[in-house]
Amino acid sequence: MKDLSSYLKGSIAAAALIAAAGSSALAAESMKIPAGVGGADPDVDAPLEALGPPPIPLDNPQTEAKVELGKMLFFDPRLGGNPSTPCSACHNPDVGWDVEAPISFGYPGTTHWRNSQTIVNSAYYSKLFWAGSSKSLESQAKSAASGAVAGNGEADMMEARLAFIPEYVKRFNEVFGDKWPRIGNAWNAIAAFERTIVQTDTPFDNYLRGDEDALTEEQKRGLELFTGKAQCSECHNGALLSDEKYYNTGVPRYDGWEDDALAQITFRYELYAKGSTEEGYRHTKDDPGFYFRTKEKSDKGKFRTPSLRYTLYTEPYMHNGMLETLEDVVEFYNQGGGENEFSENKSPLIQPLGLTEQEKADLVAFLKSLSGEEILIEEPDLPDYQPLSAVAAEE
Repeated sequence: MKDLSSYLKGSIAAAALIAAAGSSALAAESMKIPAGVGGADPDVDAPLEALGPPPIPLDNPQTEAKVELGKMLFFDPRLGGNPSTPCSACHNPDVGWDVEAPISFGYPGTTHWRNSQTIVNSAYYSKLFWAGSSKSLESQAKSAASGAVAGNGEADMMEARLAFIPEYVKRFNEVFGDKWPRIGNAWNAIAAFERTIVQTDTPFDNYLRGDEDALTEEQKRGLELFTGKAQCSECHNGALLSDEKYYNTGVPRYDGWEDDALAQITFRYELYAKGSTEEGYRHTKDDPGFYFRTKEKSDKGKFRTPSLRYTLYTEPYMHNGMLETLEDVVEFYNQGGGENEFSENKSPLIQPLGLTEQEKADLVAFLKSLSGEEILIEEPDLPDYQPLSAVAAEE
């Protein structure tokens, strides 16, 4: 087990480099991207670090106009099967940029089957969704808008709608040079907007940058536990506080599958759509998780380590929302995790911790230091449809 000083040693030095750099561009170059962030090697056990500027892909550079367009599209319900499910439906800024329920909302007539994750700091992930099925925010936006139990949108239909909105025609032309809005550039714009929803000034970040008073004494004790006795930093490490690896921690299955008929139908659909054997389809009673991507039995019940940043506002927790509070999460791990259908794959890292009541309280206090002020924004005014003129249609 690594001691606290070894985790923090590189963090203060990195923060000093950022301060000395004098600009976000130089800061990003000076500070090494930690393991598991922006495509860096997630197999390296990274020290805890303050969060620097998010990585920006070379093929989708940020501009103010692109971000503004992406903000509009993020809140626009016309990017979906019908005008009901914008990105903001499942990533609501007022409730942590996610859904304040165990399972996310589904397209009308369906329900979802996993917990909605916050988009705050999603810019730093190299793997999106609980099983890492998307490698970029651009890809994630497309998958969410077209997913059968999410946006359920068809690319040609969504693109046609945008063409009947003069304001979008104008903005897509100015930002991307599109004669008519292209749906691929809608995802580029949304991703650019999401890369601005980051939080790098939490009490924890400020503490790592040298402000000794940024954490309370209780939170400092919790930090010692986080990197020591509680073993949290075995998986929640680096600047993102996620190693982006996959683990089965014994989270119990979603209890809605016991009596919610629509949830049962959705679950069976997902088993079928994602490729299950006949036996698996008929007998599986829990979410196989990462197995759907590898088809390895040893990966059943595994999910990508989520970041612990902004979790103060994102309850309930886990891939199926089965833990309601941060106190519940700490107690879950204190007891050595839980049991599920795939417990034979449970990570050996998950063992009873023997934390006292005071230690559990200290750890929860530290977890709260990983969130700063709540990020709230005003929803944009959305442009209206207008008839497509005959002249424009002929061009």
